[in-house]
Amino acid sequence: MKEQEDQTVDEQKEPNQYSRREMLKMSLLTGAGVAISMSGIGALTSMTNVFGETVKKSGSSSEKDIISFYGKHQAGIVTPQQTYTYLAAFDFTTSSKGDVIRLLKQWTLLAESMSQGKADHKYSNDWLPPKDTGEALDLPPSRLTLTFGFGPSFFSKKGIDRFGVKRKSPKHLKDIPLMPRDNLQEPFIGGDFCVQACAEDQQVAFHAIRNFIKSAVGKAEVRWMQSGFISAKHGKTPRNLFGFKDGTANADPKDSKAHEQIIWAGDEEPAWMNGGSYMAFRKIKMFLEVWDRSSLKDQEDTFGRKKESGAPYGKINEHDKVNPIQMPPDSHTAIAKRTGQQIYRRAYSYTDGVDPKTGYVDAGLLFISYQKNPAEQFIPMLKKMSKADKLNEYTQHIGSAMFAMPRGIKKGEYIGQPLFDSF
Repeated sequence: MKEQEDQTVDEQKEPNQYSRREMLKMSLLTGAGVAISMSGIGALTSMTNVFGETVKKSGSSSEKDIISFYGKHQAGIVTPQQTYTYLAAFDFTTSSKGDVIRLLKQWTLLAESMSQGKADHKYSNDWLPPKDTGEALDLPPSRLTLTFGFGPSFFSKKGIDRFGVKRKSPKHLKDIPLMPRDNLQEPFIGGDFCVQACAEDQQVAFHAIRNFIKSAVGKAEVRWMQSGFISAKHGKTPRNLFGFKDGTANADPKDSKAHEQIIWAGDEEPAWMNGGSYMAFRKIKMFLEVWDRSSLKDQEDTFGRKKESGAPYGKINEHDKVNPIQMPPDSHTAIAKRTGQQIYRRAYSYTDGVDPKTGYVDAGLLFISYQKNPAEQFIPMLKKMSKADKLNEYTQHIGSAMFAMPRGIKKGEYIGQPLFDSF
């Protein structure tokens, strides 16, 4: 990846970094250690600033490996897409608002540290479990981003205001309605809270999710988790497992004006969501064996685009203006275009071995999109596609969830803090 890919809107890199070894030495000198109490987020920020100004980088990660955890918007949304992801949904097992806040504070500390390639590797007692799981030791941060969101069940479950924040519910946060062709399968439905970890190294992304799981014991448990991957040459749109380009219609990652129109929630939302977004998730199983026996013409008619170039029917280049009249009316692109809506796709492919029931490859698409108003942008598009999209012959939607992703996190704050501040 070239360095300019990492410089997205409102996602500035930390000017100074230091290695794990330097962090450990400095913590021993100060007697502070690396473990910070749940109330010590501000202290961590101050310590980081002091060390960053006084310590030379020696063997530390390159700046291009680091994407700041802090900013106006959360990283991992318009950030140029990394190669690997782990997406996990959690359910809170505690009924205590205080427990939830303490966990979010702990996850904030972990996220800030791991996004810089740092971890607590001080083993002060051989008879206790290590604080960090250790598989990312000596690995660079690999452009790790950690993105967080709240599901509808966090605010209200069976009519109960679980944590006293129902009044601050996002305007458009609802479960995605069941579609006619859906075959939703547990556990990939809903969730109280989601974490999206993306990185250029799969082990780094998994390490992040694993440490969130480890630290959540007694307060939250994993409802579902799915890994994904995607790859493309620099400047090229990545392809899905059907071999077609995925995300052609996305706004440019640096087009902040388009992002305001498509992605970022505004003043119509509660203040904690202003600058946030909604994540729509669909796990889509692809029938690869059926697809692979289809002619090239059938495949291109299904998408309404040329497979090699990505150009819409009647045009030459991938990003040429789409004219639905020039393609089959039931093609995927034609239906999407006729809705007149835009979303921001951030999809990944997945493979889960072989389905023991059918003997077919268990693989597909982790459809992830971000939008400021799913009721206007995403749901109408999904309804039309579920009824008429030719792609339905080769796919089946087996997972579904919607999450409200808060605005970006400021230094000294914890994840979603404005949601819990006094009314």
